[in-house]
Amino acid sequence: MMVEPDRIMVRQILTSLLAGAFVCAGAGLALAQGTAPPAAPKAAKKDAPKPPAAAKQDAAPAAAAAAAGGAEPTLLGQYGTWGAYAAAPAGKKVCFALAKPSSSKTNPPNRPRDPAYAFVSTRPAEKVTNEVSIMIGYQLKPGSESTLEVGGANYTMYTQGDGLWIKNAAEEERMVDAMRKSADVTVKGVSAKGTETTDTFSLKGLAQALDRIAQDCKR
Repeated sequence: MMVEPDRIMVRQILTSLLAGAFVCAGAGLALAQGTAPPAAPKAAKKDAPKPPAAAKQDAAPAAAAAAAGGAEPTLLGQYGTWGAYAAAPAGKKVCFALAKPSSSKTNPPNRPRDPAYAFVSTRPAEKVTNEVSIMIGYQLKPGSESTLEVGGANYTMYTQGDGLWIKNAAEEERMVDAMRKSADVTVKGVSAKGTETTDTFSLKGLAQALDRIAQDCKR
């Protein structure tokens, strides 16, 4: 199980890769639909507020340009709601499956937040395979625990900043296996301001995306 500095590093890598991933996804989907990818965006105005990474399709190119170290990811394939990607930040290969929630709600209702994303990452240099993490879109309540529900089981998630990881690493393989076989997964958390959130991710295509990154991220 990773210690906190490792979690922070992984979150920074995933966040920076996120923007580039959605640029690739947009182009890939456009080609699949027989349409041309969007033209290169104009330079952002200096006085414009900085949007959350990949929060909007028109903001993704600008955020992708900020990805450090030439680590812009390559779209390996789109499988249902999940994209499979590969990148090499600092020369170390990273492969990951990525999806946005199919539904999100807050309690109290309609509280503002950044978009949430689910990742399943493989990092051969660190001997990490199929590590599940959720970028939840807000600062979690310090010291709180979140839950991930899939296949009729609940898994306790460790919280750090705006990220979630499974608390008991020994359960992760079983959780990923359940995700491969289930229709959806539900993630619940509590923000630093006490807002409760529920995000549901469709798992359509996840098994195929994981098979693809396993193939591409062989040592």
